[in-house]
Amino acid sequence: MGGMKKRKKYEKIQKIQETLERHGRFDYEYIPSGGKWRDPDKNYKYRKRRFSHLAVLFWRTLMWSIGTNAMRIIYGARVRGKENLKAIGKSGAVCICNHFSFLDTLFVRQAVGHFRSYHTMAPKNNKVGLGGHIIRHGGMLPFSHDLAANRNLNAEIARLLGAGKIVNFYAEQALWTNYQKPRPMKDGAFHYAIKHNVPVLPIFCTFQKDKRGHMHKLRINILPAVYANEELPRRDRLAEMKSRAEQAWKNCYENSY
Repeated sequence: MGGMKKRKKYEKIQKIQETLERHGRFDYEYIPSGGKWRDPDKNYKYRKRRFSHLAVLFWRTLMWSIGTNAMRIIYGARVRGKENLKAIGKSGAVCICNHFSFLDTLFVRQAVGHFRSYHTMAPKNNKVGLGGHIIRHGGMLPFSHDLAANRNLNAEIARLLGAGKIVNFYAEQALWTNYQKPRPMKDGAFHYAIKHNVPVLPIFCTFQKDKRGHMHKLRINILPAVYANEELPRRDRLAEMKSRAEQAWKNCYENSY
């Protein structure tokens, strides 16, 4: 009975994605937002200080110690292309990963480092309660509808990139569960990369699915970093940089499947 329900749920999601695909609505968020959340305001502390550092250390260590092994056992996760991470050295970078799972921040952490990575998220993911406490102290950076809060977020992103951290963006914007194809990217991640003069590090996850849509044989592919072409006029750099990143995802998809 449970297997049949999962199968029907998977088929329903497939039909939704196929419909959105036909209409080119690749950024449409079809998954309803559950739970209570709080839109960050000007007083939201993006930078954790004092005793909050203890919570940061605890939750990041827990994610590293449990999450890595769990991903390998449950999904057969393996990281490919570690040499591409090594190539950027200690430079800060903007990371872009395809958004296909509620757990894909763990996949990015496994690839680039549990203690080096930070992750931007929509305001609705700034949950109230223990879950929100965990993800905030685990390095999640929520956007906000409040301009003052976003200024604080921008300042924190600048600080992190300057300190050699990797800030992950979901350039496709919307989560499409277990969707295997690359989708068009938004400009935001590339805006931050050009503004702070750091490379974009594309990550594209590939995987197989069983009849119920369950993911297995996950491969977290770290692709070569994309740098802005300084020879182009400033107004053209972003589009060209995004085009090369999208092509890198496309090549990885075609070579993998």
